Amino acid sequence: MKAIRRFTVRPVLPEPLRPLSDLARNLRWSWHTETRDLFQAVDPEGWQAAGGDPVRLLGSASAARLAALAQDRRFLRRLAAVADDLDDYLHGRRWYQAHSGSAADSGPTGPEFPAAVAYFSPEFGVTAALPQYSGGLGILAGDHLKAASDLGVPLIGVGLLYRHGYFRQSLSRDGWQQEHYPLLDPNELPVSLLREPEGTPARVSLALPGGRSLHAHIWVAQVGRVPLLMLDSDVEENGPGERDVTDRLYGGGSEHRLLQEMLLGIGGVRAVRTYCRLTGHPAPEVFHTNEGHAGFLGLERIRELGESPESGGQGLDFDSALEAVRAGTVFTTHTPVPAGIDRFDRELVARHFGERGELPGVPVEKVLQLGMETYPGGEANLFNMAVMGLRLAQRANGVSTLHGAVSRGMFAGLWPGFDAEEVPITSVTNGVHAPTWVAPQVFRLGARQIGTSRAEDALSVGGSERWDSVADIPDDDIWELRRELREQLVMEVRDRLRASWRQRGAGAAELGWIDGVLDPDVLTIGFARRVPSYKRLTLMLRDRDRLMELLLHPTRPVQIVVAGKAHPADDGGKRLVQELVRFADDPRVRHRIVFLPDYGMAMAQKLYPGCDVWLNNPLRPLEACGTSGMKAALNGCLNLSVLDGWWDEWFEPDFGWAIPTADGSATDEDRRDELEAGALYELIENRVAPRFYDRGAGGLPQRWIEMVRRTLTTLGPKVLAGRMVREYVERLYAPAARAHRSMDADAARELAAWKARVRVAWPQVAVDHVEALEEAAAESTAELGATLALRVRVALGELQPDDVEVQAVAGRVDSDDAIADAQTSPLKPAGGPDMEGRWVYEGPLCLDRTGPFGYTVRILPTHPLLAASADLGLVALPTEATGEGAGVLMR
Repeated sequence: MKAIRRFTVRPVLPEPLRPLSDLARNLRWSWHTETRDLFQAVDPEGWQAAGGDPVRLLGSASAARLAALAQDRRFLRRLAAVADDLDDYLHGRRWYQAHSGSAADSGPTGPEFPAAVAYFSPEFGVTAALPQYSGGLGILAGDHLKAASDLGVPLIGVGLLYRHGYFRQSLSRDGWQQEHYPLLDPNELPVSLLREPEGTPARVSLALPGGRSLHAHIWVAQVGRVPLLMLDSDVEENGPGERDVTDRLYGGGSEHRLLQEMLLGIGGVRAVRTYCRLTGHPAPEVFHTNEGHAGFLGLERIRELGESPESGGQGLDFDSALEAVRAGTVFTTHTPVPAGIDRFDRELVARHFGERGELPGVPVEKVLQLGMETYPGGEANLFNMAVMGLRLAQRANGVSTLHGAVSRGMFAGLWPGFDAEEVPITSVTNGVHAPTWVAPQVFRLGARQIGTSRAEDALSVGGSERWDSVADIPDDDIWELRRELREQLVMEVRDRLRASWRQRGAGAAELGWIDGVLDPDVLTIGFARRVPSYKRLTLMLRDRDRLMELLLHPTRPVQIVVAGKAHPADDGGKRLVQELVRFADDPRVRHRIVFLPDYGMAMAQKLYPGCDVWLNNPLRPLEACGTSGMKAALNGCLNLSVLDGWWDEWFEPDFGWAIPTADGSATDEDRRDELEAGALYELIENRVAPRFYDRGAGGLPQRWIEMVRRTLTTLGPKVLAGRMVREYVERLYAPAARAHRSMDADAARELAAWKARVRVAWPQVAVDHVEALEEAAAESTAELGATLALRVRVALGELQPDDVEVQAVAGRVDSDDAIADAQTSPLKPAGGPDMEGRWVYEGPLCLDRTGPFGYTVRILPTHPLLAASADLGLVALPTEATGEGAGVLMR
């Protein structure tokens, strides 16, 4: 019999145990071992049944057990110590406060760092107890919040609360992926409802076409020092369609996704304003858009600035408000392929932002222009969220060095006339939150070496000197730890595999073989991630006989643990899962290769530490970063990967292996897979397995242990989310905050007017004549160290020299005379205007490199408030007929 209504009955904690409630409601427990150990002591069996979730644990604890604990003096001392530690963590001075400076020593623009940052993402993977993530984007966002908390960064996270989260995965008897969407009750989650002073739930509202409204409540998850605001449309005031807007992550059709993204962006800004009003939290000076889904936040801020001063705005027109918004906005792109970007039909967007829609006072044609694909190959009828994100942000970045380069090429059409290298998209390589992903056994070994406090700092803040101490840990200790983690994984795999087979319909009598699955002394390879085609889940199956030989080798066997989810609408991905599952079901190899369904954070925290090798074989360069190998590395697992994402940046043969790639344009995809699979088998058979099984004194694989050491000492400090967040603060947030402070209403109006004037005048701007004044230049030869004197005559039309910069651009040239590794140097006005309105610019050009060398000149707009010279996408270059010696080459 089913209940007609469900609700949660919570126990009343005895007064001495009240601090348990605060500890359970702050998600710091998810990465703080002492807090988790305390909750486990409340009820060890209940802790396991609750899946390690303190809120569920306390909700199920018996009154008798709580009463006994309230009298347990030893438990109460532990509780007081953990509660005091959380209080110190929340209110103590941390890295951000130590490095921010103050208004007194930072000049008239105020402190160096922003007063607060708002960080928007469609998903957040903070803990398995709050299942609001699908994959890498959400896990990265969760790690960003946790690292910001550890560093003391005053961040506010903004997302949506999905009542069904992302799907839970199981398998049918024949290995086909099946999806389940359990209903999540916010009252059973570690979140609290934001309320107005009189006790009513705070809410935000959006106007929809046809006079409808979309209302949302605001739930707050406390992630250490960082509040995460999550908007929930399942409120009684909404109609049935509107209630379902936040039903599930990445679900529904195009209009459903558009409404989710409007609620995230527009509603998210309104939620931030409400939260700051109710709590006194400083208002954000910087808004960070994690991917394009939240891009509409810029439009809401434009609307705010357009309001009259009496209504709290600044009375700015659209173009001026756009400049003010761009100054304080950071946009991060996470996809290296256009197919990964949300794009909507322009008419759909126009309907929601047109008459009687959202953002009254913001011209709909201006909104549509922001998302138009105005570059070659773009589709005129589509609204591109990433394009809008880039146009609304003065600073943008990719998530690895390689991905930054790929992104500059992918979006170069937005900055016509500039080489891809000059497109204003930088990169900050992702990192992972070590306290979340490092196994407790690994942490204890480090703490034994350098002390608990220094070990905690090494994981959260970084610093290579702390990681160097790994070199002093004895070989025996490292190898014993690796075997312990491998054995723990073997037991976890058997439990999960048994549960999976029971779900698939197998009886207990059929499953005795599972007790022999995996061996804690066999080389263990892990592969776990989402299952889009480019990640190539089944590349290892390319030659099944060869793989079987590796798995069953008589002296150097290999075992593989695989996990991953295909998107519910991706039947191609589901076929890949089924193909892998059917191979793993083969009785000949099922003790050596397993597929574990329902990959998520809880599984990952056992999987990464227990593997010896982490495998990653995407199609290069389609992996933006790929952080799973970072998490594995922090536990002493070695990487075996294609040189893509972060591995392309930091690979060294001392601590891993690079799978050779055949990514030339002449190689078709099938042949490429064949070549790269062959290279993978070759590496495992001839390099990886022999290194693992090559035992020296005391039966230890000393060369393998040395690679583990090098992984920890060299990669450890680099792959930290603490390093990543420090880079965001210093390279993006701090400059954005300074730009935001400089862009008051008058400055915004002035900059918008200047840009409009420059755009109108630019067709008359031209390089009229270029000459080099040395004879050597005319002879196309020169010696290293020589200097050319350049003289350039330019037409500026209605513009003045203060509006432009004339540059010499020089460097080595290739066979097509394209300049590589270009260096620029400004030329100075030397005369003008003449009778025809032309100006003369002059300057030296030093020949500081040997070999084929060339130069050209160009004119760019310049203004003190521009973040990059390519900002406007305007440049004037010489024509082929321009003057003698222009762009002359020396070979």
